[in-house]
Amino acid sequence: MEIGSGRTGVCPKEHQKIYQEWFNLVDSDGDGRITGNEATKFFAMSKLSREELKQVWAIADTKRQGFLGFSEFVTAMQMISLAQEHELSPDILKTAVDWENIKPPVIEGLDDLIAKTKSLTTYGVEVNGTAQFQPSVQRFGSKSAKKLPHNAVTSIVDGLKRLYNEKLKPLELAYRFNDFASPSLTNSDFDAKPMVMLLGQYSTGKTTFIKHLLRCDYPGAHIGPEPTTDRFVVVMSGPDERSIPGNTIAVHADMPFSGLTAFGGAFLSKFECSQMPHPLLDEITIVDTPGVLSGEKQRTQRSYDFTGAISWFAAKCDVILLLFDPHKLDISDEFKRVISSLRGHDDKIRVVLNKADQVDTQQLMRVYGALMWSLGKVLNTPEVVRVYIGSFNDKPVNEGVVGPIGKELFEKEQDDLLSDLVDIPKKACDRRINEFVKRARAAKIHAYIMSHLKKEMPAVMGKSKAQRKLIDNLEEEFAKVQRDFHLPAGDFPDVEHFREVLGGYSIDKFDKLKPKMIQAVDDMLGYDIPELLKKFRNPYN
Repeated sequence: MEIGSGRTGVCPKEHQKIYQEWFNLVDSDGDGRITGNEATKFFAMSKLSREELKQVWAIADTKRQGFLGFSEFVTAMQMISLAQEHELSPDILKTAVDWENIKPPVIEGLDDLIAKTKSLTTYGVEVNGTAQFQPSVQRFGSKSAKKLPHNAVTSIVDGLKRLYNEKLKPLELAYRFNDFASPSLTNSDFDAKPMVMLLGQYSTGKTTFIKHLLRCDYPGAHIGPEPTTDRFVVVMSGPDERSIPGNTIAVHADMPFSGLTAFGGAFLSKFECSQMPHPLLDEITIVDTPGVLSGEKQRTQRSYDFTGAISWFAAKCDVILLLFDPHKLDISDEFKRVISSLRGHDDKIRVVLNKADQVDTQQLMRVYGALMWSLGKVLNTPEVVRVYIGSFNDKPVNEGVVGPIGKELFEKEQDDLLSDLVDIPKKACDRRINEFVKRARAAKIHAYIMSHLKKEMPAVMGKSKAQRKLIDNLEEEFAKVQRDFHLPAGDFPDVEHFREVLGGYSIDKFDKLKPKMIQAVDDMLGYDIPELLKKFRNPYN
């Protein structure tokens, strides 16, 4: 299965000119976006059924932005053209279609519409020898020719940005949520491509796995039997092949890595960005990590908070791949800490048993059982984690060891995993909403906790002693907050981490409970976000 092949949206230049003229016709506001309301009337001229147009929109707006840019519009036109000649199927994008040579669809009444629009547009027409300038006519599907204000919500992501800045961020700043959990969000955090992070002990094939996906090396990639990747490497799309140092990338306004400055220069010296033009990287960003080492000596040699950095990336990523080697199933102390730091992101974790063609079928059964047992102890959950078995490199499967049945199994497993990765961009919007709601709930509980602790502090004397007592009995205080405000226990932060951070603050300096801020967040969760999702749903639903 090919991943990131970029099939749709590609067409000859003569077709692009036609589509650009159509796009400008439908884009009533001239903002480079076609909304659902603008598209419905134009798409209806293709005479396809409502069910077919629903599928066309779903394929074109695969990221659920709620609008179509030019490339998405081209995809929609190609799908309409295809639907006019063949029946659309759910797996149409996986079939062998000559996308580049699909002719523009038949749009009934289009010529009359274009002629009418041109005849009514009277910029600079001479009347009685004098140049008269009249406003442009309202274009297709528009109620108003005025452009939207700069702060208008034109997509789900734009709506989340606005809700965050207006309702959630004030609550976070008031109770220093960014110091206890994760840094405040920026526009680049909302606009960033979905990310996939690879984790595993050294020489489990993380860098080789990335090479397998890209079908080529990325700038600065090193592959070998010893720990070769000694830094965090973000592999992302760029105009040319180059490596950017960590200090530079962390202050780049258009990239979502500014929060990494909190880990200091020691970490940033072990962080870099590799850019290269690639169709897969146009859709997702891949994070390669240093191999997890074992032993107390190896842990103390880290000059930065390795587990903290992993936790930071885990919060930003859409999928976390844990790679294991059949010959390295032991989970070291550092690896246990790393996996523990992923709690709260269990739905993102996928386990990959890599290099599985190095053992025969009988050994593979035992290895799989041992891996599941080890993971059960570390993850501490009754649910079974999805484990993909295969050999993710460019070499053919060693059929002499695994046999024909093993080869068939590996191919199916690889297809399943790659299908999972292909779906990441489609699910990115839903994931962003999920993370946003999770953050809002955590920030609200944080505000309840801090205001409760503030209330328990004495007015004048004995503040230092009272703070020590509150910190020592933090579990009991959490239980009081849970009972008083009827909050779910699962949403509360980790006690030990909270205690560690709280020790550096004076509880007395925090604000009392601000009901208006809490109500604003409740309104956002109860009304604003559902309305946002309703506004930008598929227009044919």
